[in-house]
Amino acid sequence: MNIQQIRNATLVLNYAGKKLLVDPFLAEKGAYPPFPNAARQDQNNPLDSLPVPLNEIIAGLDAVIVTHLHLDHWDDAAKEALPKDIKLFVQNEEDEKEVRNSGFQNVEVLQEDTVFEGIQLIKTKGEHGRGEILNLTGVVSGVVFKHQDEKTLYVAGDTVWYDGVEEPIAAHKPEVIVVNAGANQFLEGGSIVMDQEDVYEVHQAAPAATIISVHMESANHWGLSKEDLKSFAAEKGFSSQLFVPADGESYTF
Repeated sequence: MNIQQIRNATLVLNYAGKKLLVDPFLAEKGAYPPFPNAARQDQNNPLDSLPVPLNEIIAGLDAVIVTHLHLDHWDDAAKEALPKDIKLFVQNEEDEKEVRNSGFQNVEVLQEDTVFEGIQLIKTKGEHGRGEILNLTGVVSGVVFKHQDEKTLYVAGDTVWYDGVEEPIAAHKPEVIVVNAGANQFLEGGSIVMDQEDVYEVHQAAPAATIISVHMESANHWGLSKEDLKSFAAEKGFSSQLFVPADGESYTF
């Protein structure tokens, strides 16, 4: 498989011969106002430009997976750029209805036993923060990818560390785990995705797995820098198992 970090949580996966796009956040730099009640109110989102041309990202796509519908995972630019007949997977019926209302015709709700072109797609749970903030952040998901010719991949989505992340790691033993670990947060309520301690918990649960940390420094509410996460991993002794990609960087497993 090949995993290319585009920006934020947007990934291009080449897995078992299929090209999959995860959580498309495709606008030009600065197209949207900053998320309110958060740091950097003078910076519009996204904070950076796409590292590769938009047409290159969407050329030859076999399917799109949207873990949830927050702007930085499914934006107006994605709705405009993607063909309306593209195969599109969402987490639940509510998201399906909203995506269909944007004109997409080939939308399927992910289950724990979905199969697409021979690839097992196993929907996983997530918690988009801890405590009262969950009333605002809503329902989210992740996905485990399995195929006989590939290593098992777990894309955790917008979640903190909790037993709903530990369970798929124990059940499916993924060799590669993508975590959203920018410690993004508002002025109150704590981190709504993983911070450095959460990433360390993932490593301890799957010490042999390669962890790829994304969703970093790409929207105004980020709280953990790439350099700080790398330094933390060095202190804790798991740098060799952690990749913190630059936008556009890719890895083959």
